[in-house]
Amino acid sequence: MKERIVFHIDVNNAFLSWTATLLLKQGYKQDIRKIPSIICGDEKERRGIVLAKSPIAKKFGIVTAETIYSAKKKCPSLQTFPPNYEWYSKNSKALFKYLSQYSPNLEQFSIDECFMEMTGTSYLYKDYQELAYKIKEEVKEKFGFTVNIGIANNKLCAKMASDFEKPDKIHTLFKNEIETKLWPLDVGDLFMVGKKTKEQLNKINIYTIKDLALASDNLLEKHFKNQAKHLKEAAWGIDNSKVEPRSNKRDSISTTETLNHDYTDETKLKEILFRQADEVSRQLRNQGEYASTVAVIFKNNQFINYSAQAKLPLPSNNTKDIYMLAIKIFDENYKKDPIRLIGIRLSGFTNKKEEQISLFSEEQSTETVENDEFQRTIDKINNKFGKSIVSPASLKFINNSNPGRKKLNKS
Repeated sequence: MKERIVFHIDVNNAFLSWTATLLLKQGYKQDIRKIPSIICGDEKERRGIVLAKSPIAKKFGIVTAETIYSAKKKCPSLQTFPPNYEWYSKNSKALFKYLSQYSPNLEQFSIDECFMEMTGTSYLYKDYQELAYKIKEEVKEKFGFTVNIGIANNKLCAKMASDFEKPDKIHTLFKNEIETKLWPLDVGDLFMVGKKTKEQLNKINIYTIKDLALASDNLLEKHFKNQAKHLKEAAWGIDNSKVEPRSNKRDSISTTETLNHDYTDETKLKEILFRQADEVSRQLRNQGEYASTVAVIFKNNQFINYSAQAKLPLPSNNTKDIYMLAIKIFDENYKKDPIRLIGIRLSGFTNKKEEQISLFSEEQSTETVENDEFQRTIDKINNKFGKSIVSPASLKFINNSNPGRKKLNKS
């Protein structure tokens, strides 16, 4: 049986690096990766937080998600630069297109990292580490930024390997290296172990990945229930998940809006949800599918995220169905805290339409058919001219006003 080989490729400090390459391309005299600098939002628009930082800025104690004000107190000479998501997306697509020449089985994990399944390509590449160095140097020369590459027998270990030391490095984490390379690390470094899980593990005297690997199953099951097996397997470097290229159709659709000030007015927040429901349901209809699950996403002024979801009685792509369930979720889960970001996410897609009577009334299916046809007509107009140019009058049921017309800053 052939030994499985997986690469994990991760752009080093992507937002800062990509901004640096753009500025140099535009004639900027300094490489912002070599000075105290940050990528950040607009402080005047209440998005003034650190999104990325240079290595020198990091030495001043600057951390991601702190305010610009706080960062500048630590380093008065700090230079700030806005993000350019269009440029980031362009770099991301170019990188993955380049990488796909080495393996057709590439899974994008985020905008700046991916997995590549290399198993079965030994007839092309005799030495995978040599190939990784070739890719690393070509990326640097071709695109002007650096990457880390992890090489392992599965996705988990490849991801862990690429994080060992940065930037511009190649690392391996094969089965025979688990005990020497993985086990000495802090248990919080294990992929998918978050802050709360680490705290729980520390409470039962598990501090390193080795401690977790050698912990008794009974102890872990007592404290982590169904998560115990996954934690134990991860500590042993076990992962059987496949590298799965993304299909053209998405398995979820979402939209969020960062607000220009903290919102506590529930009516205003529901107006935003209306427009978002209209947007995501139209995307779903364009995709030719129906959602089973609706989620509402919150971020408060302390940057604490929370969300809640619920299932529709029947899969739907109807704006009213999705909006009404979103409002129900909102009413049951909003914590009355100042909100600076809110959003809707749809998931659980199917392309089969069940007999759908209106989900929030007792009206008959004949009305639903008429509504669907009317909805499609409106979609054609909106798809041609832009987002939510036209909304059904029957959906304008918030304070007798049209909630979709209020302009907001979109993240």
